[in-house]
Amino acid sequence: MSSGPDESGRGQLASFRRLLTPAGQALLAGLAPYEPGQALQAAEAARRRGYDGALVSAALTQSRLRARAHAKLGEQAARLYFTPDGLEQATRAVVAARRAQRFAPFGVRRLVDLCCGIAGDLAHLAGAAEHAVGVDRDPLTCAVAEANLAVLGLADRVQVRRGEVEDLSLDGVDAVFVDPARRSSRGRLFRPESSSPPYSFVLDLAARVPATAAKLAPGIPHELLPPGAEAEWMSVDGDVLECALWFGPLATAQRRATLLPTGDTLVGDGSTPVPVGPVGRYLYEPDGAVIRAGLVADVAAGIGGRLLDATIAYVSADRAAATPFATGYEVLDVLPFGLKRLRTLLRERHVGRLTVKKRGTAVEPETLRRQLRLSGPNEATIVLTRVAGHQKVLLVAPLA
Repeated sequence: MSSGPDESGRGQLASFRRLLTPAGQALLAGLAPYEPGQALQAAEAARRRGYDGALVSAALTQSRLRARAHAKLGEQAARLYFTPDGLEQATRAVVAARRAQRFAPFGVRRLVDLCCGIAGDLAHLAGAAEHAVGVDRDPLTCAVAEANLAVLGLADRVQVRRGEVEDLSLDGVDAVFVDPARRSSRGRLFRPESSSPPYSFVLDLAARVPATAAKLAPGIPHELLPPGAEAEWMSVDGDVLECALWFGPLATAQRRATLLPTGDTLVGDGSTPVPVGPVGRYLYEPDGAVIRAGLVADVAAGIGGRLLDATIAYVSADRAAATPFATGYEVLDVLPFGLKRLRTLLRERHVGRLTVKKRGTAVEPETLRRQLRLSGPNEATIVLTRVAGHQKVLLVAPLA
């Protein structure tokens, strides 16, 4: 069990609990939307209505966090409660729903969400088990999680406990989800063993409860992935958000790339052979989840394509092909990289707005745009990359 909160933590907890009272709810409901620079005016207006400073500060914090949470949680964010750290680590709703769907077919009786945070995942996991419990070490976070479960009508079905996850008894638990904290007071933590709890705890947990799943950073090195587990990289609208590890009966592949919100999924083991060859008429840029999963070759094989370079995640093909796992472009021109020649080409096409994509080059897009000194009514897309070890520029147009 963690030690009790310090004086600051107790004050934040008390202020949050006051937000749940009728007076706090009235204050929250009466807050008009405001820009960050208008916080002082909003606070003064609330004080003139008779609310004290501590309650006003708590309400303004929630209002600001709800606005930020909209990108992750959509319209539902306007009803929920947050802490800054809880929002930072909160799982997007579409990802949490996907995760719960993977637990659902296994007839889970008792599921525990370790490091449950503000209950973003826990609320979805509740529908995949007969009984769900969330555990977190921070008193304020636990209070926020309980409030969110109440808002969602789950308070009678899901418990939240305060405690150290390393000390928790798992007797009678048949499934576990763990989301280790990857931030400290100094910022983001990049080494898996630096997370809290550490990566070694996750592996030990899977040995104790075979049906275990863990949320990890998408940049986890492949060599750290344990044999027998499934690694699933998930992206939302092309933005890679996490790598989920699935153990025991939950593991149904070696590597998986899942694209949300469509739900398209690609599985493989990274061993698919694919040729390297010249630039064809079409270029394909695989989704980030595919790249992280090491399944670019599988995409290339699926569309009859080839890699432009053995170490670069671009695929080329001679025929257009439809695939949800890559964005397609028609190749309009190919030239060796050179500022003067590129500037001439773009000026001939009267290009004033330029999208720059790059892999395998140190060129900075913003610096390149300034050096090109473009002007004109047209827009274009170029790809800076290596082809058979040589720097090339590809002028491309997105496929409809």
